[in-house]
Order: sequence, then structure tokens, then C-alpha cells
Amino acid sequence: MTAAPVIAVLGGGIGGLATAAFLRRAGLGCTVYEQARELKEIGAGLVVAPNLARLLRRLGVLDTLAADAVCLDVGWEFRRWADGRVLSSEDLREACQDLYGERTYTVHRAALLAALASAVPPETVRLGKRCVSVEVGSRVGLRFADGSRAEADVVVGADGVHSVVRAAFVESAAPAYSGLCAFRALVPAERAPALARRRAQTLWLGPGHHLVHYPVAGGRLVNLVAFAPAGGYATESWTATATVEEFLAEFDGWDERLVELIRAGGTPGRWALLDRAPLTRWSHGPVTLLGDAAHPMFPFFGQGAAQSVEDAAVLATCLASAPPEEALRRYESLRIPRTTRLQEASHGRAHVNHLPDGPEQRARDAAFASGDPLRDNGWIYAYEPGDVQGSGSAA
Repeated sequence: MTAAPVIAVLGGGIGGLATAAFLRRAGLGCTVYEQARELKEIGAGLVVAPNLARLLRRLGVLDTLAADAVCLDVGWEFRRWADGRVLSSEDLREACQDLYGERTYTVHRAALLAALASAVPPETVRLGKRCVSVEVGSRVGLRFADGSRAEADVVVGADGVHSVVRAAFVESAAPAYSGLCAFRALVPAERAPALARRRAQTLWLGPGHHLVHYPVAGGRLVNLVAFAPAGGYATESWTATATVEEFLAEFDGWDERLVELIRAGGTPGRWALLDRAPLTRWSHGPVTLLGDAAHPMFPFFGQGAAQSVEDAAVLATCLASAPPEEALRRYESLRIPRTTRLQEASHGRAHVNHLPDGPEQRARDAAFASGDPLRDNGWIYAYEPGDVQGSGSAA
């Protein structure tokens, strides 16, 4: 019997912990190396769509997460920027369950991270370990900023958009200026307008801008994220901030309820959206990428976390069923077509959402009114990482 490979996962975020949880479920161990001194998520809210909900249920953590989540009744609710007129909306209360077997939730990122951490033995995670180099020899050598070293048979780079692993092994073009930036804030529910406290994911569309809000943390907070022209802003960091006045200036003249929501959010975060072309290769021998390290995407479909967890599920099954390098080749062949399609779809959404008022905007609004995005995006929500030895649902 061949000994199980020693697996190192670089990064203890959503993708890294999901990898550890799915590896454990597949009968494989690993060590997660996280540079922070504690497991935490800096970001705010995210959408747990049915494709992610199914995988969390498979790990046995969905019920725990749902206790502090918001189960949406309405989604894909598009509104006009100036007056809030509803362009289209989807009833998620029954249709989502009927179509995809799960509801759609909104959660704080920290709650999802905690749920995943509950599926991983604490001794699996090593904190305060910032990897500074990865070298492939007879085994993969890891060197950390504190001077310590480790070796592994397989290394998974789940180390985010500024991945050390990707920089070392995978040729990729430098990120390009997208011309867009994002603002984000968390608003206490008691300070938010009634419209934003509903169990709804709402998207306001206007010239050159759009804004999304939905409740999180059991309805105690409203997550707010907005997209606007970046001007000369190019800082790609979730710890960077703006002023309330800068945020308000971008949405001057919009519906007064949005102005109220922005004011109630306090100091907003701000980051630039940098454009990265999809990679055609994630693996180098026994080293591979996962999550944002492999496929950073604009957040316009709300699938960043979901795709990281899908990666983890497929990778674990591949590693449990084949020698490491063969498994990694199989993993990327299964995942790259899907994540590339999502990257490209997310990229194209900015133009659609930001049309100036006029004939093209009116045609878009008419298309929304007659559309059914919950069914139209079935290729996203019905995905099931099943038997990766086959060519069906995992492709």
C-alpha cells in the first residue's frame, strides 16, 4: 500500500480551510500554514448560493452556518438608480429549493470561515507562518519568514490574489488596470432604511456605477458593496479605506434611501479591481493553485468563495484517487474550464451593469424584466463535483 502523501496548504482562508476539510473527509491529512496570528476574515458579506450550500452540507457545517445566516426570500432584485423602480426580481423562497435542492443564504465572511474551521482539527493549522519561498526537489521545500522550514509531497497554494506560489511557478501576465474600484461597509440594521433590511439581495444599476446590499449576521447588519470608476486609485487591499464623503460623491443624485444607507455605514473600505486574465495552467509538478490564487474574478456573480470551495472538493477527490502529479493534472483539467467561464462572465457584467441612460440601457432593462436569471444561471448553481473519474458533473 502506498503511503498517503504529505500535503501542505498555504493559506488559512476560506479556500485553504475548505481544502483541509475535504481532504479530511477523503481520508487524507494535511497541514495548513497561515501567515496571520489568528484565523480571521477581513471582508464583509457574501452570498452562499446553492452550489456552495450543497458542499457545506456535505461537510456537515451548513446547519451551523445557517443559524447565523440570512435565508433569502428575494434575489437578483435589480432597481433603477434614481428612483428605486424594480426592473426585475426573483422569488428565492421556493424556486431556489425546487430547482437546485438548496436555498440561498447571505453570511458574514467570518461566519463562513468559522464554520469551515469547525470541520478541521485545530492541530492541522499552523498560525504565524508566512511562506516566503517554495522549492521543488525530491520533495517540495517551504521556507517561512520566521526562519522555519517544512517539506511536503504536495503543496496547494491557497494564498490569495497575491499568491507566492503563483508567482514562483505559474507564468501569468501582470494585473491590468480595470478602471473600477469598490467601496464596502457594514451598516447596523437599526440604522438602515427598511428597504435594506428585507431578506433580499438588491442590485441598483446606474451610469458607470452599481451598488449591492443584503442583510447578514442573522439580519443584525446590512452588507453594502458598491462599484464606481477608480480614477487614479489603484490600491488592491481589503484594509484600505476611503471617506464617507468620497463614497457619497460617487452616488450623488441616486435614490435618497441609498444615500441614507451609505451615510449609516461609517468609514468605508475601498479597493481597486485589478483585471487578471484566466490562467491556462495551475500546476507545476507537485504544486498547484486554488481559489483566488488560481482564478481571481470580479465579484459581480458572487461566486468567489463558492469557486474556492468547489476547487477544494474536486482537489480532495482527485488526490484520494490518483498519485499526486496525476491527481493535480486531473484537478486543473476539471476546474479550469468552469472557473475561466465564470471569470469571463464576471468581467463582462461590469459593462452591462454600468450602461448610461439611453437606448442600450432601456433594452437591458426590458431584457431583465422578461428574464429568469435563477434558471438562466443553472450552469452555476446546479454544478455538483461528483465522481471526478467520469466526465459528467465535475467538468
